[in-house]
Amino acid sequence: MGLVYLAQTDTTVGFLSRNRGLLNRLKGRPENQPVLREVASLEILKEFTRVPKRFRREVRRRRQVTYLYPNWEALRVVDWGPHSNFLKKFGWLYSTSANPTGGSFSLQWAWERADLVLVDRRGLFDAPPSPIYRLGRRKKLKIR
Repeated sequence: MGLVYLAQTDTTVGFLSRNRGLLNRLKGRPENQPVLREVASLEILKEFTRVPKRFRREVRRRRQVTYLYPNWEALRVVDWGPHSNFLKKFGWLYSTSANPTGGSFSLQWAWERADLVLVDRRGLFDAPPSPIYRLGRRKKLKIR
């Protein structure tokens, strides 16, 4: 079925798992709702989507940014920092913030729902989420 990890991601504290439906149930969302996928490298990114030619340089260079690609996959490349070391063990994981849908972050709530809690030297702290950009073939639109 899959484990749910609670960890400090490159942006904020979040739940991570290979099972998207499990993360959605945990947060009280519809089970088939799309979830961000974090990938450990640009090579793994290529397995899930094709980056529009116009934005390839930006995707390679930007950090802590989520892109919604033309195939409607939301992906963020995490290839640096402490979180990337954890992510490299899996290649990719679904990721969502560690709070109930529409609610604010509570460490106790998140701790009770995770199967494994990973704490590195940074600890666990709530921070602003990553910006999200929708990439078309020619245009980029800021969503968050």
